[in-house]
Amino acid sequence: MSLVLTEEQEMLRDAAHGFLERNAPVSALRKLRDENNPDGFSRDLWKEMAEMGWAGILVGETHGGADFGFVGAGVLAEEMGRTLTASPFLSTSILAATAFNKVANDAQKQENLPKIAGGEALYALAVDEARKHGPAKTAMQAEKHGNGFKLSGDKTFVADGHVADKIIVAARSAGSAGEQDGLTLFLVDAKAKGVSVERTQMVDSRNAARIRFDGVEATGEDVIGEVDGGYMALEGVLNAGRAGLSAEMSGSAQQAFAMTVTYLKERKQFGTEIGTFQALQHRAAHLYSEIELVKSAVLKALQELDANYGMAGPICSLAKAKAGEVAKLASQEAVQMHGGIGMTDEYDIGFFMKRIRVAQEMFGDGSFHADRLAQMRGY
Repeated sequence: MSLVLTEEQEMLRDAAHGFLERNAPVSALRKLRDENNPDGFSRDLWKEMAEMGWAGILVGETHGGADFGFVGAGVLAEEMGRTLTASPFLSTSILAATAFNKVANDAQKQENLPKIAGGEALYALAVDEARKHGPAKTAMQAEKHGNGFKLSGDKTFVADGHVADKIIVAARSAGSAGEQDGLTLFLVDAKAKGVSVERTQMVDSRNAARIRFDGVEATGEDVIGEVDGGYMALEGVLNAGRAGLSAEMSGSAQQAFAMTVTYLKERKQFGTEIGTFQALQHRAAHLYSEIELVKSAVLKALQELDANYGMAGPICSLAKAKAGEVAKLASQEAVQMHGGIGMTDEYDIGFFMKRIRVAQEMFGDGSFHADRLAQMRGY
């Protein structure tokens, strides 16, 4: 498959670019931060996104969605990365929608997918329990209790967990931490008895949450997929999230680079534009080449999710690792080429650096994915 967008996907990209530049520039994120907005995003903006079909980009038409596929979702994520748009798009429209589409039963799809498409409910995926990403290290217990389960344990770094109406949580119904077998996915009401949520304000001015489950009751109807067989289902959902984050970081890297090139053309030293200095030209050329590689890797990952969902793990890991590496380089080069003012709050470059570092860690950094790829290859 060619690594180019279709005409429809290009139209979606152009429409998203114009809308986000008008309605969700970096200044909007700055305002959310300065006002200490309790949600961390604009609910009015999210409502508009839902009306345009963005919230249901992965939801089928039978459930009220746009059914535009993972490439379409990636196009939106990339444009959001350009303006650092704060929204529950990743947690609800990519992660939760993927979980219901690929793993849930018909009743769960009918109940939840229309709510996602309509922007009526927010969802969060609760996986990690320590500083670093590690789905197989899940220790949270799902103890069998009568005809159901009782969930006990803590989750951390739950994106949009503080505003979620429902939480998809990975818990261990068998085995021990470090084993892939024995994981089960549950859908839990965020206001259920025993659920306590602590908002965590992140360095990137976004929000996540620490969530404690203290004997939370779950029935068989709350299980998404198979009991004890949730690991591969979870990996598929995480692959979608990794590709979405990769697309977002690609957009952030492209925008940071564009801002830097503009600055190089305007800033003068000794009466000469600094963009004419050969050393800076070499650095800019190298970064441009790396960004182009990332764009190709990300698009391939999204295409693979659409065409061969179950086998997309390796390319999603590659895209996530490469996008994180290059986006970090783009933000660092931007700060350096701006000089000392690049680190001041007056300039937007610092916002890009902070968001990229958080996105780089979420769902596995470069080291995690290098190890994952090595294991997939039998090393």
